[in-house]
Amino acid sequence: MSKQPAPSLSVQLKPFIAPFRFDGSGAFHLRSCKTNEKGSLDKDKGETILDANRKRLSDFQEKLYAQDRWSVLLIFQGMDAAGKDSAIKSIFDGVNPQGCEVTSFKEPTTHELNHDFMWRSVIALPGRGRIGIFNRSYYEECLVTRVHPEILAKEKIPPSLVTKNVWRERFEDICAFERFLTRNGTVILKFFLNVSKEEQRRRFLDRLDDPSKNWKFSMADITERARWNRYQAVYQDIVRHTSTARAPWYVVPADHKWFARVVIGSAIVSALEGLNLKFPRVDKASLQEFEKVREALENEGKGRAGGSGRRGS
Repeated sequence: MSKQPAPSLSVQLKPFIAPFRFDGSGAFHLRSCKTNEKGSLDKDKGETILDANRKRLSDFQEKLYAQDRWSVLLIFQGMDAAGKDSAIKSIFDGVNPQGCEVTSFKEPTTHELNHDFMWRSVIALPGRGRIGIFNRSYYEECLVTRVHPEILAKEKIPPSLVTKNVWRERFEDICAFERFLTRNGTVILKFFLNVSKEEQRRRFLDRLDDPSKNWKFSMADITERARWNRYQAVYQDIVRHTSTARAPWYVVPADHKWFARVVIGSAIVSALEGLNLKFPRVDKASLQEFEKVREALENEGKGRAGGSGRRGS
């Protein structure tokens, strides 16, 4: 009796992806998304999946780089202490750094403010064969700028263009931009690390208690924490208006860092599997050339071995 073929990675990993994926086809309410979900796993099982995903990701990344056709853009968003930095570090541990690049977007510089709000992200996009990781992104321009309208005033946009529809227009521009990228071979995965306010509090205290983590803490974090409800409302709006089948949002439960990494790693691996990545095949003429080169190299080695023997006699 023949064995049934093993299920694809996408099928195996679906329980850790599908519940958290939003593509704009249904209603979305952030409050209905649990932050402490563990997907019926314990930490040991989660670590096993995470380790397996690292190996899979390393293999896919090598093929992605060699094939040189697709590019991958990973966007990480979340409140302070949601675990963005550590997730990136953990998931990509062991992946060839030559094929990946992380860009962290902080407060715009004077030079960046002389351009449109997408400009600094566009120049950081990954080339073909590469994985680009955005730690925060152009979505900050619909998030922090919306929570702090005074920032918008610094962007030098003609006043007549800053209307009550400015955020809806930015959502439209972002969706059009992401549609353009996907039509040109960029796979986009967007992760919102959904941490609870209580878990953020614990992580802030941990940063204050551990001298090696003091540098991560800023008084600005506490200032923004006071605007928690406003940020949650804006994040909900972002997911509602910019989730598409081509560029979905993954609202990742982030209270348990290990499970957040399982979800993120599984989504990346599943998407890469869907690209049917392969190492490029060498044409027949090149193979014939390779045989000639092999023969020449082998003969060269034989000649050196013979010469060495004569010198020693």
